[in-house]
Amino acid sequence: MTPAEITRQGGTFAVVGVVATLVHVALALAAREGLGLSPLSANLAGYCAAVGVSYLGNARLTFRRPTRNRAQFGRFLAVSLAALALNQTLVYLLVEKVGWPFWLALGPVVVIVPALSFVLSKLWAFRSSH
Repeated sequence: MTPAEITRQGGTFAVVGVVATLVHVALALAAREGLGLSPLSANLAGYCAAVGVSYLGNARLTFRRPTRNRAQFGRFLAVSLAALALNQTLVYLLVEKVGWPFWLALGPVVVIVPALSFVLSKLWAFRSSH
């Protein structure tokens, strides 16, 4: 794989991530305000929609893989849930244990979690079968 292709994949991964995040936030707010769901339920609804957007966008656009593949989706979901767990763990450790302000703790989170997600997605979740 050429450096240009890795750069294209990284850039596309970032754009898909931004779109998925916007879908997450919009749906969570709509579910909270429009449907009266609790904050946690509304957030879960937004997260589930974002996972779908992220999977489809990354399969088709970032890694150019078929979307109808259960094993691939399972691996992607595992990466997504691991990223969520790492995100929460980093925030907890940096805010509660280290004493950083929340806004400062988000700095390492928004760098480390997407970078690790990209690597795991590229090397494992969307790996080519050949």
